[in-house]
Amino acid sequence: MAAVQLDALDRQLVDMLALDARISNRKIAAELGVTEGTVRGRIKRLQQDGLIAFTAITGFEMGKLARLAFINVQADVDRVREVAQIIAEVPGVNAVLITMGQFNITAMSLIDELDELVELASDKILSIDGVHHVETSIAVKTVKYNARMAKITKPEVVPDDD
Repeated sequence: MAAVQLDALDRQLVDMLALDARISNRKIAAELGVTEGTVRGRIKRLQQDGLIAFTAITGFEMGKLARLAFINVQADVDRVREVAQIIAEVPGVNAVLITMGQFNITAMSLIDELDELVELASDKILSIDGVHHVETSIAVKTVKYNARMAKITKPEVVPDDD
Protein backbone atom coordinates (compact mmCIF):
# COMPACT_ATOMS: atom_id res chain seq x y z
CA MET A 1 0.00 0.00 0.00
CA ALA A 2 1.49 3.32 -1.10
CA ALA A 3 1.75 6.22 1.32
CA VAL A 4 -0.95 8.83 0.89
CA GLN A 5 0.38 12.02 -0.65
CA LEU A 6 -0.94 15.34 0.62
CA ASP A 7 -0.70 18.38 -1.62
CA ALA A 8 -0.47 21.99 -0.47
CA LEU A 9 -4.27 22.41 -0.45
CA ASP A 10 -4.71 19.30 1.74
CA ARG A 11 -2.14 20.65 4.20
CA GLN A 12 -3.76 24.09 4.33
CA LEU A 13 -7.15 22.45 4.89
CA VAL A 14 -5.81 20.28 7.72
CA ASP A 15 -4.09 23.28 9.31
CA MET A 16 -7.35 25.25 9.28
CA LEU A 17 -9.34 22.35 10.74
CA ALA A 18 -6.69 21.83 13.42
CA LEU A 19 -7.22 25.41 14.60
CA ASP A 20 -11.02 25.15 14.53
CA ALA A 21 -12.69 21.87 13.55
CA ARG A 22 -16.07 23.63 13.58
CA ILE A 23 -15.15 26.05 10.80
CA SER A 24 -17.62 25.89 7.93
CA ASN A 25 -16.72 24.42 4.57
CA ARG A 26 -17.88 27.71 3.05
CA LYS A 27 -15.40 29.73 5.12
CA ILE A 28 -12.56 27.32 4.34
CA ALA A 29 -13.39 27.50 0.63
CA ALA A 30 -13.41 31.30 0.68
CA GLU A 31 -10.08 31.51 2.51
CA LEU A 32 -8.40 28.94 0.26
CA GLY A 33 -9.93 30.19 -2.98
CA VAL A 34 -11.66 26.92 -3.93
CA THR A 35 -15.26 25.75 -4.11
CA GLU A 36 -17.18 24.40 -1.16
CA GLY A 37 -17.56 21.10 -3.04
CA THR A 38 -13.77 20.82 -3.30
CA VAL A 39 -13.45 21.32 0.46
CA ARG A 40 -16.19 18.77 1.17
CA GLY A 41 -14.57 16.23 -1.15
CA ARG A 42 -11.10 16.74 0.30
CA ILE A 43 -12.38 16.36 3.88
CA LYS A 44 -14.23 13.17 2.95
CA ARG A 45 -11.10 11.72 1.28
CA LEU A 46 -8.89 12.64 4.22
CA GLN A 47 -11.34 10.92 6.58
CA GLN A 48 -11.61 7.82 4.39
CA ASP A 49 -7.82 7.59 4.20
CA GLY A 50 -7.68 7.76 8.02
CA LEU A 51 -5.64 10.96 7.97
CA ILE A 52 -8.11 13.08 9.91
CA ALA A 53 -10.96 12.37 12.29
CA PHE A 54 -13.30 14.64 14.18
CA THR A 55 -13.58 13.98 17.88
CA ALA A 56 -14.05 15.78 21.17
CA ILE A 57 -10.74 15.93 23.01
CA THR A 58 -11.26 15.75 26.74
CA GLY A 59 -9.00 17.45 29.23
CA PHE A 60 -7.44 15.63 32.16
CA GLU A 61 -9.98 17.39 34.33
CA MET A 62 -12.73 15.07 33.02
CA GLY A 63 -11.48 12.33 35.34
CA LYS A 64 -11.65 12.42 39.12
CA LEU A 65 -7.92 12.86 39.57
CA ALA A 66 -6.83 11.84 36.07
CA ARG A 67 -3.10 11.39 35.85
CA LEU A 68 -1.20 10.38 32.76
CA ALA A 69 0.70 7.16 33.48
CA PHE A 70 3.51 5.64 31.47
CA ILE A 71 4.26 1.93 31.56
CA ASN A 72 7.67 1.12 30.11
CA VAL A 73 8.01 -2.49 29.05
CA GLN A 74 10.97 -4.75 28.35
CA ALA A 75 9.81 -7.50 26.02
CA ASP A 76 11.54 -10.23 24.02
CA VAL A 77 13.18 -8.47 21.08
CA ASP A 78 11.78 -10.97 18.59
CA ARG A 79 8.24 -10.51 19.94
CA VAL A 80 8.05 -6.73 20.38
CA ARG A 81 5.37 -6.13 17.73
CA GLU A 82 3.28 -9.06 18.95
CA VAL A 83 3.51 -7.98 22.60
CA ALA A 84 2.77 -4.35 21.67
CA GLN A 85 -0.40 -5.48 19.87
CA ILE A 86 -1.51 -7.53 22.89
CA ILE A 87 -0.90 -4.52 25.18
CA ALA A 88 -2.89 -2.31 22.78
CA GLU A 89 -5.92 -4.54 23.35
CA VAL A 90 -5.77 -4.27 27.16
CA PRO A 91 -8.68 -2.17 28.45
CA GLY A 92 -7.44 1.08 29.98
CA VAL A 93 -4.42 1.41 27.70
CA ASN A 94 -4.79 4.55 25.57
CA ALA A 95 -1.60 4.42 23.50
CA VAL A 96 1.19 1.95 22.76
CA LEU A 97 4.51 2.98 21.25
CA ILE A 98 7.41 0.79 20.15
CA THR A 99 10.52 2.54 21.39
CA MET A 100 14.32 2.27 21.42
CA GLY A 101 16.47 2.23 24.51
CA GLN A 102 16.25 0.35 27.79
CA PHE A 103 12.55 -0.35 27.17
CA ASN A 104 11.18 -1.39 23.80
CA ILE A 105 7.49 -0.61 24.44
CA THR A 106 5.81 2.30 26.21
CA ALA A 107 2.11 2.20 27.06
CA MET A 108 0.17 5.26 28.14
CA SER A 109 -2.96 5.39 30.24
CA LEU A 110 -5.07 7.94 32.08
CA ILE A 111 -5.66 6.76 35.64
CA ASP A 112 -7.69 8.10 38.52
CA GLU A 113 -6.31 5.83 41.25
CA LEU A 114 -2.91 4.19 41.80
CA ASP A 115 -4.65 0.83 42.14
CA GLU A 116 -5.60 1.12 38.45
CA LEU A 117 -1.94 1.49 37.49
CA VAL A 118 -0.90 -1.47 39.65
CA GLU A 119 -3.57 -3.65 38.07
CA LEU A 120 -2.67 -2.50 34.57
CA ALA A 121 1.12 -2.78 34.88
CA SER A 122 1.60 -5.69 37.27
CA ASP A 123 -1.50 -7.81 36.82
CA LYS A 124 -2.19 -7.39 33.11
CA ILE A 125 0.93 -6.28 31.22
CA LEU A 126 3.61 -8.06 33.27
CA SER A 127 1.67 -11.31 32.91
CA ILE A 128 1.87 -11.23 29.09
CA ASP A 129 4.13 -13.94 27.70
CA GLY A 130 7.33 -12.31 26.45
CA VAL A 131 7.29 -9.39 28.93
CA HIS A 132 10.28 -9.42 31.32
CA HIS A 133 10.03 -6.16 33.22
CA VAL A 134 7.76 -3.15 33.58
CA GLU A 135 8.49 0.23 35.11
CA THR A 136 5.87 2.89 35.68
CA SER A 137 5.89 6.63 36.03
CA ILE A 138 3.13 9.15 36.56
CA ALA A 139 2.93 12.70 35.29
CA VAL A 140 2.44 14.88 38.36
CA LYS A 141 2.28 18.23 36.59
CA THR A 142 1.49 18.99 32.98
CA VAL A 143 3.72 21.75 31.67
CA LYS A 144 2.69 21.37 28.03
CA TYR A 145 0.28 19.00 26.38
CA ASN A 146 -0.55 19.28 22.71
CA ALA A 147 -3.68 17.19 22.23
CA ARG A 148 -3.35 17.60 18.47
CA MET A 149 -0.01 15.81 18.56
CA ALA A 150 -0.46 13.54 21.54
CA LYS A 151 -3.96 12.21 20.88
CA ILE A 152 -3.19 8.85 19.44
CA THR A 153 -6.13 6.79 18.29
CA LYS A 154 -6.77 3.94 15.95
CA PRO A 155 -8.26 5.32 12.73
CA GLU A 156 -11.96 4.64 12.36
CA VAL A 157 -13.40 3.35 9.14
CA VAL A 158 -15.62 6.11 7.78
CA PRO A 159 -18.73 4.76 6.04
CA ASP A 160 -19.10 5.74 2.40
CA ASP A 161 -22.13 8.00 1.94
CA ASP A 162 -22.43 7.26 -1.78
